[in-house]
Amino acid sequence: MKYITFTELRAKLGGRSRSAIYLDFEAGRLPRGVKLGGKLYWLEADIDTRLRELRDPASN
Repeated sequence: MKYITFTELRAKLGGRSRSAIYLDFEAGRLPRGVKLGGKLYWLEADIDTRLRELRDPASN
């Protein structure tokens, strides 16, 4: 289980802007992060799964 930082998340999403990513969180397109020690992190597997689902909705 690997957690990624917001910077790593942005890179995984092709350099999307911070505001665009937060809009994705609000719209439910991306899972929200987990706060650990005052910083936000995301489970890389959750992000990868969600990106696959967005690319191929029939696989849900």
